[in-house]
Amino acid sequence: MERLRIGDERRAVLDFLAEEMERIWSGFDRAREKEPEVTKALKEMLSASLPAAPSEIIKVLGESIEALEASIAQSRPRFLAYIGSSGLEVGAIADFLASSYDINQAIDSKASTMLEQQTANWVAEFIGYGKAIGFFTSGGMVSNLTALASARSIALPNSRKTGIDKPVSIYASTESHYSISRAIEVLGIGTEALRLIPIDDRHRMIPEALENQVVADLASGVIPIAIVATAGTTLTGAIDPIDQIALIASKHGIWLHVDGAYGIPAAGTNRSLLFSGIEKADSVTIDAHKWLFVPKSCSLVLMKDRENLARTFSHHEAYMPHVEDNYNPVDLTLEYSRPLRALKLWIAFKTHGAEAFQHAIERNIELATLTYEIAYKRSDFKTLPHPPQLSIVPIQYQPKDIKEADRVSVSELNNRLCQLILSDGRFYISSAQIDGETWLRPCYTNFRTTEADVRALFAVIDELARSL
Repeated sequence: MERLRIGDERRAVLDFLAEEMERIWSGFDRAREKEPEVTKALKEMLSASLPAAPSEIIKVLGESIEALEASIAQSRPRFLAYIGSSGLEVGAIADFLASSYDINQAIDSKASTMLEQQTANWVAEFIGYGKAIGFFTSGGMVSNLTALASARSIALPNSRKTGIDKPVSIYASTESHYSISRAIEVLGIGTEALRLIPIDDRHRMIPEALENQVVADLASGVIPIAIVATAGTTLTGAIDPIDQIALIASKHGIWLHVDGAYGIPAAGTNRSLLFSGIEKADSVTIDAHKWLFVPKSCSLVLMKDRENLARTFSHHEAYMPHVEDNYNPVDLTLEYSRPLRALKLWIAFKTHGAEAFQHAIERNIELATLTYEIAYKRSDFKTLPHPPQLSIVPIQYQPKDIKEADRVSVSELNNRLCQLILSDGRFYISSAQIDGETWLRPCYTNFRTTEADVRALFAVIDELARSL
């Protein structure tokens, strides 16, 4: 037993970590000139066999930090790829505390259960969703799966026993996230039931096309399970017209789920009108580890119907205590053992206040708008027809001498440019396929990123493009 405790070295370990975390957090506030390489010595350390004998804890911690320093960290201000989290400092502290107590949220854990629901209520208030019940999950995949499982219980009440024994359908835009397809596969519904609805020139679901597909399915005896509106697509940041989609869902009695894993925090900002109708949704997914800045993993699924969650997930096992008719969280969630993921967001809201998050999100949107404006005014860049709704802003580099008809060359050029940027190491960026073409896709979800970083991105592109 004693051999598994740090013991007398606890104070030295905490002092070491305090000093290192000050250095690490300070380092996140500024950009690196180049990503560090994985050295030969580090490769050897990370390929060593299982250690049988103990090592000195400070040495081990130093080695772990060495490995982390040579990893791609999304917390840095010039990480503009994908939709990253930005490693909020108080979130890291919360993870340390939550892991130390190691509370299991599967059962009623007294104060921590109350804290989780309070945090869910705060998020619902922040985005304008109204009164709701919510549970924190490992990510948008599990949150979306939870919501669609609940929708299935409404459309097919016996499906937990009989499975999917009737033709069914689920509706989402052609640019909905892959987690919707994956959830449909895992639920045994099958992707043939997924109706991908066309999008408009702003990459939003077209409500008229949705209505036509629903009517056609109903006429042919298909049972609609859910409509998924995306509040911030991963590709372009587009927001489906939730209000109009909600009218269709209500008209036909179909569950409305909003996949807001990335974009829904912006509903609590000056962009709130873009999310009109969010309060009408039956369920909403939010990834706090994206645009609420806390470390992974911290996703949340909100919904209005607590009893339907119980119909979807509850069970009665001899080893799981139940107090009267009260549900344990495990009776309302997909996951069994669940850590206290809510603590990092609870501490963040309490420490910084909701207004700080609103301002940080609005600032990210301003940076995306600035990126769009710079690219729009330049003759060697192409932009989408409309400014970004959120903080994703695809841009395409086009040298002045490129022929308009030579689209293959433009795509290949942007592929090569993206690889040059990654190899250079000053920025980390991803590409995207939009309408069959390759674009650069800066995404701003870091409170540390500044206007100077935006202008530096174009300077780096100009410098590297000369070598193409």
